[in-house]
Amino acid sequence: MRINVIYSGGTIGMVETDSGLAPGADLDTWLKELVSRRPTIGEVTLTEFETLIDSSNATPADWQALVDTLWNSRDDADGFVILHGTDTMAYASSALAFALRGFGKPVVLTGSQLPIGALDTDAYANVVDALMAITSGNVRGVALVFGRSIINGASATKWSSWNFEGFSSPNSPVLATTGAPWQWSDFGDKAFSSDVGDINKYDRHDVVVLDLVPGITATRVKAMLEPRPEAVILRAYGTGNIPADEPGLVDVLVEIVNDGVEVIVSSQCMQAHVVLGHYESGYALAELGVVSALNMTFEACYAKTIFLLSQGMHGKEFRDWMETPLCGELTLGTA
Repeated sequence: MRINVIYSGGTIGMVETDSGLAPGADLDTWLKELVSRRPTIGEVTLTEFETLIDSSNATPADWQALVDTLWNSRDDADGFVILHGTDTMAYASSALAFALRGFGKPVVLTGSQLPIGALDTDAYANVVDALMAITSGNVRGVALVFGRSIINGASATKWSSWNFEGFSSPNSPVLATTGAPWQWSDFGDKAFSSDVGDINKYDRHDVVVLDLVPGITATRVKAMLEPRPEAVILRAYGTGNIPADEPGLVDVLVEIVNDGVEVIVSSQCMQAHVVLGHYESGYALAELGVVSALNMTFEACYAKTIFLLSQGMHGKEFRDWMETPLCGELTLGTA
């Protein structure tokens, strides 16, 4: 099997300098030594981005650069591993899952909490697991591999900045847990065939993320929405509840909906199912006709919002596709 490893940046390939961690590790030699100890993996090549980035600086343009690199290299490998910084890896894996549904070859993202040169690094285990996930033949589409878990790319979220098991799949089963032997679930066999048509490139869009907190005022919310963005992801409480008794707050939301702003209601809970109107405090949102994030992770919700806006979708079309499963990001009734 031919596997192309693409290094886009991140802690895994950094070294200690006087001013902190910076790119500079000899990933090529490290990877060759790793593969030499696992001959069953097959042929592994390394592609390094000319400009490596700290993933905290990533934008939708960087997602598109990965998409373009994968399509340009598609015929040169049977599967791809992307080494990526952990800060925004779950955003990238979701974005790639939406854009690469017709790619036809497995793509796995991984990285590490410590560089390859650290004595107790988690890089070796994560990269070996990523390569083995490709060779297993069980990964379809995009997956994220980290801390002994194989996670559907659009279902992953980062929950810890330091734990070696720093990513989880809070709302759907993991694809596999590594061990002796690996334990695979049947979730990866689910079919998500919804087709949005020809895929446009990712582009930046003005999307506001607004967290509700106790005591937030309508005046503050209104100020945050001027000038009007293209979309707002409202991070509400629990199942999609807002402080509806706060004077003027619902009126502000009515105004932005009437102005054509897409409003998506997500939850501040990592494990959640947004059901608008389930409680009285969420009934006002249900009446407004806003979009429910259902049980998407926040990273998937944000990436899908950018994806659909990049396809030129607005209004009813946007709302319908936002609530339609594309690649496992919505798992209600499918898991």
